[in-house]
This record gives sequence, structure tokens and C-alpha cells, in this order.
Amino acid sequence: MTYNYFEHSLEDIHAALQAGDITATQLTEDTLENIKQSDGELEAFVRLHEEAAMEAARIADEEGDFDNLLAGIPMAIKDNIATEGLETTGASKILAGFKPVYDATVTKKLKGAGAVIVGKANMDEFAMGGSSETSAYKQTKNAWDLSRVPGGSSGGSAAAVAAGQVAYSLGSDTGGSIRQPAAFNGLAGMKPTYGRVSRFGLFAMASSLDQIGPLTRTVRDNALVLNAIAGFDDRDSTSAEVAVPDFTEKMGQSIQGMKVAVPKEYFEEGISAEVKAQVNAAIAQLEALGAEVSEVSLPHTQYGVAAYYVLMSSEASSNLQRYDGIRYGYRAPEAKSLEEVYKETRSEGFGAEVKRRIMLGTYSLSAGAYDAFFKKAAQIRTLIIEDFNKVFEEYDLIVAPTTPTQAYKMGAEIDDPKAMYMGDVLTIPVNLAGLPAMSVNAGFNGGLPIGLQIIGKAFDEQTIYQLAYAFEQENNFTDNIPAIGADF
Repeated sequence: MTYNYFEHSLEDIHAALQAGDITATQLTEDTLENIKQSDGELEAFVRLHEEAAMEAARIADEEGDFDNLLAGIPMAIKDNIATEGLETTGASKILAGFKPVYDATVTKKLKGAGAVIVGKANMDEFAMGGSSETSAYKQTKNAWDLSRVPGGSSGGSAAAVAAGQVAYSLGSDTGGSIRQPAAFNGLAGMKPTYGRVSRFGLFAMASSLDQIGPLTRTVRDNALVLNAIAGFDDRDSTSAEVAVPDFTEKMGQSIQGMKVAVPKEYFEEGISAEVKAQVNAAIAQLEALGAEVSEVSLPHTQYGVAAYYVLMSSEASSNLQRYDGIRYGYRAPEAKSLEEVYKETRSEGFGAEVKRRIMLGTYSLSAGAYDAFFKKAAQIRTLIIEDFNKVFEEYDLIVAPTTPTQAYKMGAEIDDPKAMYMGDVLTIPVNLAGLPAMSVNAGFNGGLPIGLQIIGKAFDEQTIYQLAYAFEQENNFTDNIPAIGADF
């Protein structure tokens, strides 16, 4: 393609569009051609929306108003975020052919900024999974090694950026679904504070946990995208009515004297030696930059996975009741009665992992199990929140590994749900507490990226970006090009 996303930041592309060095139409045509050439191997996209993308690019060129940073720049959006008139399926057979009649708030904001949405990124079905292998349509690969998973559930969103197919993408994070793919793909991935970004138009899995956020190659690009999508939305009852700062404002400021906590529970058994070594090296760099680093304890971390899967599955079982074959999406063609429509549609339309979580959640909410499971999980959630609050009384940020391991081979865990669930052990507590957290590339081992997770106080994404940017500037990890990206 004529404009390389590996070499140019969002601000570079914006300047080129303003100067007339490239048009939005040309950029979009090249981007779509690039995706067609590479996606046969990568499978990052469930579907492209070429006609809509070219129309958006044409309008951007005709209006010639490139004052907005994102105007005319192609991007990808996860397949569980509504786009008016464009098929959006949550990577599930049960929503095949479904075209929303409205835009999600983040989609509307991006369109208002002139962004060019080229297609819907692949994902785990209804965001249920950690490898993007539960999709009903595609098997997205890791751009660094096509034999490995890209992570999930936002695996397509991450792979598309890592491979240089688009400049940036949006994902959603319920238990690590932005940060884990970011770690596996060597990207910057931000899970904002719960309520910072509107959830209106996001297909709900677990309403008290889901949050939309950006995936980018660099920390600064990430902050610029969050600037565009954050803000209060009266259509979302969980949206927080708080001021939205410029998330780039603290970038470049010294981290001298910043108090950084390292939780000992995030380095215990189950965390690979390679991950520990690379993250410890990153922490040493932060100390060299002037951060004051101390070990702390988050004692209820060990219960996070169990509590999360009860709460998440309970909310998912409630949210997914709407997919019944009556109102929209797939309907079992052989059903002869109303009861058969419900049973056969859901049996045929949902994949194994979605069914597993619906059954777990329905049981957890049942009269005989509610106190023993759902109520107990909610109490554990409160204890996890209190752990974080106690640490943040003394510290500015928490740093830790993002994932226990690097990207693993495709097929290695898909038949072992427990192993898959434990892959989120380091990211889940953040969602339970509603805090912001970001994964940035901490370096490589064996040619595969390793993620450094930075956790902040509620609505203090600025300080996360400050530290992440300082760390990024000390390294040249964004200069590394993945195997799939080097081919075109």
C-alpha cells in the first residue's frame, strides 16, 4: 500500500490528509486492498463494508474539512458494536444477517469525527472467550505467529492493528478482552473506567463489567482515540457524568517520584518465567526513570476468577434471553411450534461456550443457588474493590503482567474451559472494580510480545497514559514488525 501504518502515527496521517499529500479515498482504497491481500491468512475481519467505507472517504474528501484528527482515517470496529444498516453479528450464527437500525454512541461519535469504518473485526462469540476461537465465522490468527491465537475476545480488533491493516480499532473489555489481545499482539490497549465510554449500542454480555476502548500501535494514538469516544451519554444508564480531560495532557511529563505498586499476587504460581522476567525488567526501567516502586498485596485476587465467572455468566444468561428467534436474527427453519422455535433456534444459533455460560448463569441465579453463588460472588467483588481502594490511598498506579503467558498455540485451550478462564486471572479484578487499566508492550521473548499492565484510579486514565508513554519512549518496541505485516 502507499501509506504504511507501521511508519505513521494518527497525527502523521492527519497531517498528510490536511496537506493534500494523500486523499481519504486513496487511503481507504489502499487499506481495503491491503486487507484483501492479507486477511486470507490473518482472518481479522468478519466482513468488510467497502461501499460504506468508500462513501465516508468520498464525503471526507468532498468536504475537505480535516480539522478533526480522525477524519478520513480507516479503522476497524468490533462486531458487537452496532453500526446502522451494516451487518453486526457478535460473531454468532444467531445474529446472522442482522443489521442494526441505529448506531452505537461510539460509532456515532466516530462518524461525526469523519472516521472511515472499513469493517467489523472478528471476535469470540458474544465476547465469550479468550482466543477468538469461539467465533461462528473465522479463526483469527496472531500477526506475529500465524500458528498462535491473537487473544480474545477482541482478537480481530487487535490483529488488524498489529498487522498494519488499519490505523486503530475499537474493542470491548469485560474481563480483559482488550488488554489480553493487546498483550498478545504487542499493542497499546486501554480498558477505560467503567462509565467513561458509553455502552449504548454495545451488545451486552455482562452489563456491570463491559467497557469499550481503543487498540493502537502507540500510547499517544490510544489517548487520541479515547479523546474522541469518551463522554457522558444520557442513553446509557451506566454512563458517568464526569468531565473528559485531554488524555494526552500528561504525556512527556516526568514520572519522577510517582508511587507505583506491584502486587505480589500477580507474580505467583501460574505466571510463566518469561513473562515475569520481562515485566520485572520493565519495572526496573520505571524505577530508573524515577518511579518509586513498592510491593503490595491484593489478597482477594485469588477469588477473582471464580467470582467473575459467576457474576458474568449470570448477567449474560439474562442479557442473551432476547435472542429467541422471534424478533431478529436466526430462526430454526424446521421448528413447528413456539416452544420448538425457542429451543431449536438457541440450540442451533449459539456455540458451545455461549451455551455453557448461559447454563452456569441461569443456575447461579436459581432459587436454590442464588445465596451460595451469586450473592457470595457479589460479596467477593466488594472485597476486591476494597483491596484496590486501600492500595490507591498510598499509590498512584499499580503495574503487573497483563497475562500469565505469551500467545499460545491455536487449539491448545479451546477444549479446556478452565484453562481458558484462568488466562484472565490478572485482568479480571480490574473489571470487577470498574477501574481503568492499560496493556502496553513490555518487550519480546522468542519473537512474541509480552504485556505490561498499568492500573489506575477511577477516571484517572491520564496518569496511566503518562507512565505508559514514559516507558514507551525508553524503548523501540513499536519498530518491530510482525511476520504477517512484513509481507505487504
